[in-house]
Amino acid sequence: MSSRPFSRTTPPISAGAQLRHLRQQAGLSQLDCALIAGISQRHLSCIETGRAKPGPGTLHNLLTALDAPLERCNDIFLASGYAPRYETTPLTSSSMEVVRDAIHHVLHANNPAPAIVLGSHWEVLAANASTGVLFDLVGLAKDAAEGLNLLVTLLQPGGLGDHLCNAEEIRSVAWQRATREASSNSTLAEILKSLPVPNSLSTLAEELLPLLLTRINSPHGELKFMSTFTTFGMPLDITMSSLRIEHLIPADAKTWEVMTNAYERTQNENT
Repeated sequence: MSSRPFSRTTPPISAGAQLRHLRQQAGLSQLDCALIAGISQRHLSCIETGRAKPGPGTLHNLLTALDAPLERCNDIFLASGYAPRYETTPLTSSSMEVVRDAIHHVLHANNPAPAIVLGSHWEVLAANASTGVLFDLVGLAKDAAEGLNLLVTLLQPGGLGDHLCNAEEIRSVAWQRATREASSNSTLAEILKSLPVPNSLSTLAEELLPLLLTRINSPHGELKFMSTFTTFGMPLDITMSSLRIEHLIPADAKTWEVMTNAYERTQNENT
């Protein structure tokens, strides 16, 4: 399948125009946004048109009301004449020890179900032992997860996507989500440019499950997983706001049995 150029709309430059753009993207009227931010609709109108300059506190309340990504918040603070508010702290920094400990705890607790930590570009930053077990079951290297880009391995031929029973559905959903995120993430937008565009979603079945399952081919037959995400609440750092842990929870008794037996066998081999 050939690649198709990925285009993204360049956001407006002025702080007021950027706020209006974010508000419209959120589907909020001026009145609704003003009520959430604790200001008058007239004041918000003046801010959006550039007739009034918001103070740092008002700007923070507006951006919080709009659930703006922290990197975008920094851009708008700069456009308003203020210093950037949020830092990007490396995950390896000593100040992030409590975060690393929390990630380790969540990953370990998820065994024998796979779990991976994703960064803002869908890069795999860490994975638990069961992720290696799953990779081994489908014929991939056990240690192949860390360093992979999940979006790339799902969409490019020869990757994890080739082992999915419902590859078209999963690839389409991944593409759609990444495309939304790329509107405020230029690096992710560049990654999308290099990837093949998946086919449109096939016609939906008459009876739908409550959620889309990840269905994986294995020597033990089809394995079914439901996907959930863990994120850090109230992040005040760009690195923390971008982190998410994806849990692949077995969706039936057979998958639980296969993953449990394979995980326990691996643990016994390592002791």
